[in-house]
Amino acid sequence: MGNIESVDGQSEMKHHIMPLKVPMPDPTELEERFAIVLNSMNLPPDKARLLRQYDNEKKWDLICDQERFQVKNPPHTYIQKLRGYLDPRVTRKKFRRRVQESTKVLRELEISLRTNHIGWVREFLNDENRGLDILVEYLSFAQCAVMLDFEGLEIGEDFSLDKAKSWSRSIEDLHQNGCNTLVRSARQSVLRYGSTANSKTIKNSRLVSQKDDVHVCIMCLRAIMNYQYGFNLVMSHAHAVNEIALSLNNKNSRTKALVLELLAAVCLVRGGHEIILSAFDNFKEVCKEKHRFEKLMEYFRSEDGNIDFMVACMQFINIVVHSVEDMNFRVHLQYEFTKLGLDDFLEKSKHTESDKLSVQIQAYLDNVFDVGGLLEDAETKNVALEKVDELEEHLSHVTEKLLDVENETIMKVADLEKQLLHKDKELSAIKETYESASTQVHTLRRMIQEKDAAFQRHNNIEKRLLEMEQQGTIRLRKQPDGDIAIEALGGGAAAGAPLRDLNSLTASMSGTGGPGVTSIAPIEAVSPPPPPPPPPPPAPPLPSEVECVPIPPPPPPPLPGSSPSVILSVGLSAIRIKKPIKTKFRLPVFNWAALKPNQINGTVFNEIDDERVLEELDLEKFEELFKTKAQGPVVDLSCSKSKVSQKAINKVQLLDSNRSKNLAITLRKANKTTEEICKAIQTFDLKALPVDFVECLMRFLPTDAESKLMRQYERERRPLDQLAEEDRFMLFFSKIERLTQRMSIITFVGNFSDNVNMLTPQLNAIIAASASVKSSPKLKKILEIILAVGNYMNSSKRGSVYGFKLQSLDLLLDTKSTDRKMTLLHYIALVVKEKYPELATFYNELHFVDKAAAVSLENVLLDVKELGKGMDLVRRECSLHDHAILKSFHQTSDTQLDKLQKDAKTAEEAFNNVVHYFGESPKTTPPSVFFPVFVRFIRAYKEALEENELKKKQEEAMREKLLAQEAKQQDPKVQAQKKRLQQQDLIAELRRRQAKDHRPVYEGKDGTIEDIITVLKSVPFTARTAKRGSRFFCDTNLFDESIC
Repeated sequence: MGNIESVDGQSEMKHHIMPLKVPMPDPTELEERFAIVLNSMNLPPDKARLLRQYDNEKKWDLICDQERFQVKNPPHTYIQKLRGYLDPRVTRKKFRRRVQESTKVLRELEISLRTNHIGWVREFLNDENRGLDILVEYLSFAQCAVMLDFEGLEIGEDFSLDKAKSWSRSIEDLHQNGCNTLVRSARQSVLRYGSTANSKTIKNSRLVSQKDDVHVCIMCLRAIMNYQYGFNLVMSHAHAVNEIALSLNNKNSRTKALVLELLAAVCLVRGGHEIILSAFDNFKEVCKEKHRFEKLMEYFRSEDGNIDFMVACMQFINIVVHSVEDMNFRVHLQYEFTKLGLDDFLEKSKHTESDKLSVQIQAYLDNVFDVGGLLEDAETKNVALEKVDELEEHLSHVTEKLLDVENETIMKVADLEKQLLHKDKELSAIKETYESASTQVHTLRRMIQEKDAAFQRHNNIEKRLLEMEQQGTIRLRKQPDGDIAIEALGGGAAAGAPLRDLNSLTASMSGTGGPGVTSIAPIEAVSPPPPPPPPPPPAPPLPSEVECVPIPPPPPPPLPGSSPSVILSVGLSAIRIKKPIKTKFRLPVFNWAALKPNQINGTVFNEIDDERVLEELDLEKFEELFKTKAQGPVVDLSCSKSKVSQKAINKVQLLDSNRSKNLAITLRKANKTTEEICKAIQTFDLKALPVDFVECLMRFLPTDAESKLMRQYERERRPLDQLAEEDRFMLFFSKIERLTQRMSIITFVGNFSDNVNMLTPQLNAIIAASASVKSSPKLKKILEIILAVGNYMNSSKRGSVYGFKLQSLDLLLDTKSTDRKMTLLHYIALVVKEKYPELATFYNELHFVDKAAAVSLENVLLDVKELGKGMDLVRRECSLHDHAILKSFHQTSDTQLDKLQKDAKTAEEAFNNVVHYFGESPKTTPPSVFFPVFVRFIRAYKEALEENELKKKQEEAMREKLLAQEAKQQDPKVQAQKKRLQQQDLIAELRRRQAKDHRPVYEGKDGTIEDIITVLKSVPFTARTAKRGSRFFCDTNLFDESIC
């Protein structure tokens, strides 16, 4: 059907008329009959989907309406009646009797064509019935007398007959002579009711013309054209459109307006404009016009009192002129109406009182092509372009200066950086030299001090040796090598002590580095030489060294207390504890983020006193302004507390207060009694309990302690009515067998469909993306190009490689050319476009990578696994107990889960394969890492293509500019030629925009003609944004998107 609203209106009307209602069949039969009715209606998919959403009652009403309506009259009934009107053998008296019901028959035919299903219309138009031929023939017959009347042939019957014969023969000759084009010759008007017109036919036609038959015939054709099938037949018919155009000669202004509305709609259909112009060419020759559209303009000027006709006429002129693609042809049509006086008439009618006519006139004037204005605009554009050239040149100079300054600044900064680095190195070298010299000085000082100490000890030893020699204890003898030999004199025990003193002195002397001392032996006896003395102990530190080294100070004594906590407690003790503030009314909560007491030390809050501020404020007014709603007068807290305690005594509360309060809130959401909730849980009735409520209830599964309390309360046989409502619910709730398992199953069953619907698209995205990426030959070639370019760049330094990680694609933008104006990706995009144009759209082979990039495959697989565990619970529960709801769920959902699990396995395998295929590891490269690489690469590649194209255009513009400047300098005549070229460019640009913006209206769907006529009545046609598909055809609020 072309219009679903007509179906609904028809259904409602018949529902009220029908006194009795047939009983509704069972749902299966109802659906079958509804499907048959729906197919017969030939509705678009969106409207058919809307009807499928009807409830059974509405579906049955629609079925009854359609079946009652379909049995009224078959197509051949109307065709027989129309043929009876056209039968030339019928006597005039019999014709008068028959034709009295012609208008009624045509109206019934129009309603049937407009509201019956497409099968009825096809039957009316098929080769057997040839309803369109009969309808066009009757339309031509009804207009015969009108055409003669407009030729002024009403003087006498004989004269009329002669004129009619000559007129008919002229039509036949016109048909036989043919025209220049095939379309023109196919649409020559031939009167279908006979080759010649006799007196009786003219009289019969005049009798019909006095009625509304022509008007209703046009409405029938309009109903036929509203179907795609019927529209194609009318457009291909040799005479149908010509007869519709000739109907403009009718005296009824309403009929002429209807014809113009229909012809305007056909203009906006692909190929319709040529057909309409051909029909008016035929109109011109049949009606002996000097110029095409002459009578149309005559009617337009003469019937200025009929606003509806003038609006339709103005709308048709606007569309027939401005709905063409070719701008030159559009100007030609515009001038054709200008010669007929349209511009002068519009100037007079511009101030009409009719808003509709004024809107249509203004729409035409807005669409008018002002060639003179275009030339002025072209000249203005030339001036503007010259100004732009000057500004661009000035800008280029400024830019060059700016670049020079920037380069100089960069050079200066670089020089300063180099100097700073050099000075840093020098400073480091000086520091090293200073530290080395300081170490050497310190060492030399220590050595000098050691030498001085040794020299002092040597002097002391010499003095001691001289004293011992004078005492006769030893004798000193100088040896040839320069050493001094010491000989002990005397013997026995008396000489032991001096000898020990002498050995110690000798050891000291040898340690000082003084002259060598030989071994000491007594004179009386010769003994073997003694062993060498042990090495001297290290020299003690010099006094100067001890003074130079600072002695570290002793550690400070510990503070009172032994841990930081004491310090913290001491710090906290300094904070004054604030007293709680009592208010008269409850006040709203200010949700700030408070600082802890140990965080305010050293902050501004440590320096302020808010309690002092409270003393200065009018707090009563503050409470009046900010107190919460629904509060009465001030309540005595002591009294209220006693009342609350008295009420609390009435009910026994076993649960924790917060848990009880939260449970009460949850139970209020269900709005059901405790018994109803528990029964629904026991029977797995999800219709009684929403899933979100069950999920909330999962948080209140009774703990062991709560279950123990409930059982103890029952053992004590205490009355249940004394329990609070939440405790009473928990008592019954805890008695349900396998409560946790039941709740888990209910949650699983309730969320199963949503989980499947959520996981399936994600798995599909992974599978499709993996397959498309792996199987894309263009992507392989792109990677091959990248590998080749990369090896070429790296082979001399790092050697060639056999592959690369996909993350390397992100680095293509980081590798830039020498002038820093092009990246490696830009170069690859340029190479692909020039050398491998077939690869330029390689991203079209990578499907769903953006969606797969957002999928966490690990989480999806875990969710699928959890669904499998949930289904196992359902199976176990079904095997142990007979639950009809669970069995039904298992039967319907097990297949879905099995398919989902297979999809999950397929997705995992496909992803693993594609990851391994590109040399990655599935463990380290999940989909959220793997696919975004391609998403980023595709986005960057497209941007590189656009930037390359922009750069190319800029280079071409600069080259043309240079050539133009050179030509200007060589030949002064080039300036005039340049202006002509710019004008040609302007026209070419307008033509390109026309071709770009052209969007045909007709896309092969039913209801198009009716929709176009409806829209044209609300929005005037404008040719600014498109020539055939005007802007209102793409307004989703006014028209169907599929038509645009």
